[in-house]
This record gives sequence, C-alpha cells and structure tokens, in this order.
Amino acid sequence: MEPFDPDREAVIQSALDAGVRRMLVVGTNPEDWESAASLSARYGFRSTVGLHPHEASRWSGTLAEALAAALRNPAVAAVGEIGLDYHYDFSPSDAQCAAFSAQLALAGDRGLPVVLHSREAFPDTLALLKEHASGLKGVLHCFTYGPREAEAFLALGLSVSLSGIATFPKAPELREVARLVPRERLLVETDAPYLAPVPFRGRRCEPAHVAVVGHCLAEFLGVPEADFARRTSENAAKLFGWSPPGESE
Repeated sequence: MEPFDPDREAVIQSALDAGVRRMLVVGTNPEDWESAASLSARYGFRSTVGLHPHEASRWSGTLAEALAAALRNPAVAAVGEIGLDYHYDFSPSDAQCAAFSAQLALAGDRGLPVVLHSREAFPDTLALLKEHASGLKGVLHCFTYGPREAEAFLALGLSVSLSGIATFPKAPELREVARLVPRERLLVETDAPYLAPVPFRGRRCEPAHVAVVGHCLAEFLGVPEADFARRTSENAAKLFGWSPPGESE
C-alpha cells in the first residue's frame, strides 16, 4: 500500500527484528495482486488476492478470470480480502453480494481459505457464508462485532482475528470476544497501515505492532505471552499453509 512506498523494506526489517516471522500480504484489487504475491515470494511470506467490497462494482467475468489466474501463483494462500461493507457503501450492496458470493464459490472450488471483511453487514455476510458453508474455511479479519456474532461465525467453522482495536480502552467487547473464541481459532493481526494499537494509536500501523496486540490480549486473558504468541502463530500457519513457528519454510 502507498503509505509504505518510502520505507517498505525498513518496515519489514523492523517487524523481523521484533520477532514477526510470517506475514500475510493482502491484495484487495487487480492492481496489487501481482505486487503482493511478488513481495511475499521474496521474503518467504504468503499473500492473498481478492476483490475488496469497496471495489465490488468492478466485478465482471473478465475480472473473475483474472482472479482465477492470480490464484495459481504459489505465493497465494487465500482468497481475500472479500466480504461486505455497508458502512461506507463505496459499491452498491447488490454488487457487493454478487462479488462476494462469486469469490466464495471460487475459493471453495480451489480449496482455499478466505479472508473476510464484514462491517455493518452481519446478516447478509452470515447468509452468504451459509450458502457456501460446504468446505468453508477462513477468518473474520479485523473483527469488530460482538460475542453473539462471533459465535455465529464460529459455528460455521471460521476463525476470528483481532487487530489493534482490541487494545483500545473503549473496546471491552472485543476483549470479551477473545475470551470466548476457542484458542485454536483465534488469530491476531495489524491491518497495517490502519488501526495502530495503543500506544501507537494515531500513527501508521506496522506489522511489528502485532506483538503489541498479542501482549494486550495475553495479559487480558491471563496467559503467558509466549504461549499466546505460539498458539496464534500455529493457528495462522495451519490456516494459510506456512511452516509452524520454529520450523523452516
């Protein structure tokens, strides 16, 4: 993304220095699919390719073919970021639902997990996920709903990922979500360059900050930070097909 154009390599090195060994580089539109996969391959990371709901009005047969081709890149681990966003409505809701449904079907055909974006669109998100529930696997990225919604997604076999929002003083409900999610289905993330955790709030978020999110949640849950880091890292490795912590690629 553009906020990292001036110092991308330094940001990655900073994350590696902080102990972050794996990253998922997210592609959200056709213009960044190739660069996301290329960056991932260079560092031994994994990437996603998908059409973000903000871009859903662009969906077409031609774009579907391009996405199917992009998924053949060995660096690509998931279809995403896909879903529904009724907060901004940058694309009409019917276009969002159509693009989301088509991409869920493509992920199912390819046996790939999905990285899901859902904002102020819980009923429609859940309904479409249920339509494609057979073989469904993936994660609710940057989860912002409450415990009731979390339980509904968990019932479909999905994982839940918490971002820097979980460190905000006014987000106690998200920390309670961390308590109810089974340990084998909880992930942490940054959503960089957005949503930097406390004490970096208001600044550019970076991959290194995932350790801050993990520290906050481990402390809240009363578990050793190293154990929490190992568990969430193993969950990500299983979902996205990279080597577990401590093993080579």
